Amino acid sequence: MTPFSIESLVNQLKTYNAAYRQGNPLVGDAEYDRLVEKLRALSPDHPFLQAVEPEQFSGRQQVRHPVPMLSIEKAYTPDQLERFVARVKKEAEALGVPLSFKLTPKLDGVAGRDDGTVFATRGNGLVGYEISSAFDKGVISIGGRGQGLGEIVVVKSYFDELLADLFEHPRNMVVGIVSSDTLNENARIALEKKKVRFVPYNQLPSLTVNADTLVKDYRQLTQTLLSKVDYPTDGVVVEATDEAIKSKMGATAHHYRWQIAIKTRGETADTTVESIEWQVGRTGNITPVLMVSPVFLSGATIRRVTAHHAGNIRDQKIGTGTRIRVIRSGEVIPKIEAVLEPQGEMMLPTACPSCQKPLSWQNDFLKCTNPDCKAQVEQRISHWFRSLGNADWFGIKTIQRIVESGRTCLEDIYTLSESDFITMGFGPVQSKNLAEALSLSRTQPVEDWRFLAAFGISNLGTGDSRKLLSAFSIESLLDVTPDDIKAIKGFGDITSKAISDDLSRLRPLVTHMLELGFNLERTPLASDISAIQTPISGKHLVFTGKMTGGSREAMQAQAQSLGAVVQTAVSRTTDYLVCGEKVGAAKMDKASGLGVKVISESEYTALIGPALGKGA
Repeated sequence: MTPFSIESLVNQLKTYNAAYRQGNPLVGDAEYDRLVEKLRALSPDHPFLQAVEPEQFSGRQQVRHPVPMLSIEKAYTPDQLERFVARVKKEAEALGVPLSFKLTPKLDGVAGRDDGTVFATRGNGLVGYEISSAFDKGVISIGGRGQGLGEIVVVKSYFDELLADLFEHPRNMVVGIVSSDTLNENARIALEKKKVRFVPYNQLPSLTVNADTLVKDYRQLTQTLLSKVDYPTDGVVVEATDEAIKSKMGATAHHYRWQIAIKTRGETADTTVESIEWQVGRTGNITPVLMVSPVFLSGATIRRVTAHHAGNIRDQKIGTGTRIRVIRSGEVIPKIEAVLEPQGEMMLPTACPSCQKPLSWQNDFLKCTNPDCKAQVEQRISHWFRSLGNADWFGIKTIQRIVESGRTCLEDIYTLSESDFITMGFGPVQSKNLAEALSLSRTQPVEDWRFLAAFGISNLGTGDSRKLLSAFSIESLLDVTPDDIKAIKGFGDITSKAISDDLSRLRPLVTHMLELGFNLERTPLASDISAIQTPISGKHLVFTGKMTGGSREAMQAQAQSLGAVVQTAVSRTTDYLVCGEKVGAAKMDKASGLGVKVISESEYTALIGPALGKGA
């Protein structure tokens, strides 16, 4: 390879790094690291490899780090990990000291250093940028200020539920919060809800193991650790624990030799874009789906790949004939890992593919702002049935036919009879099933928070619906003011107003649906719970496994009636993990690592027995 082509590779790496540091990655981590290793093989002494990949935050004061904030060497394969362990073991034997390794989750956010006064980004490893204003904006420091190195991240479950359709990656939003003086509405809401946090590395869960265990069980260890955090991660950091080993091994200009990151990644394959389909979501976002030449990946034949938003198509010049590398992790929808050969004509839509109305750009998304858009109507109805979860048969194809017949709102749909469905062209059996499904959706028990979330109210997912309904009944909720909502812990000014406005807009619909007599399982009001004194009053419980004394749902409802807070996943706030039969080891390990008390179903029954008038 000529020097010119080496420099072309370096320029490509610089472009990819700059995009990543700004929260707009053009390729996945694995592809970037592959190119780095390619450069290392071609020119091992190239200056690009001898320093931390730089980041820039314009307009921020530069700060010199007292100790360099270096990057981390990466291991994607067992061989790479074994070579690292062998190097450290050799140093340990030479020093005559015992060898152990500490493992912690590798956060995927914006790295920084907080000494209690100065809060600075990593920068180029030697000099970073002062970003203490992040705390003024509402970033929460876990464990308080002054705890050294860590990363700014957004809570993963919150991002997945409410923001995944708006940002390509959680880091994208975090970078915007750190670098911008003006915050967009979604970022402000996340900050108000205390969902954006600086997590010091010393606050992360960890495991300490010997060398043999690390090499033999690193996959299980990685899975166990990553299950303990609700933040975006991209692997596990492994480091020698002995200070003498650290001192002896030292560092390169790029990374510490006594530390490595076990990176998690999915299987990849290369394919060609055959066409691009544009889909309309219930909020009007127009998202591209790449139709690709069939390729076998992670046990499935892949023909469709998400491109997330129109900005990707625009920035990476993706058109028919473009060669791409796709990745599939965790058996989910595959996405673009890298654009290998931009080819063909890039075609961005100028009108909504459903209603043909003009589109507008909102950040990286093309958006249809026509509320009567047929596709949006279909997606809103689909969201209702998916969220409610107790009515089969209403798939998107069925909903499209119903909307095509002129029934465009839930009020209309719930008047439909078996004969109406036959008139629409459905067969006799399907028509009967659809009519029965509508009846079942009203008569079968459904949690009130699920019912509320199904309306698609702005900034209101299932978790916050439950919070609201622990303060107000669903009927009285229609009359609350933004100040009433703001008084509930976890709701800020912007969120409260958005929810109140949407509730006001949807009041006729919500009232109508309530009058249809849905069989709602009511969330106990906090005011009522405060008067209950039981062994589990105010305690946070998670039920897991197969229960023998009744369904898990019934036990959860009973616990709520006794004043408990029922959670769906173990966290630091959990008091009891109640275990039935066939409980997975990962959940047990997570509870143990967080100090959560684990009890059996029989122990739980004995615990609440007095509150139910039963002996222990």
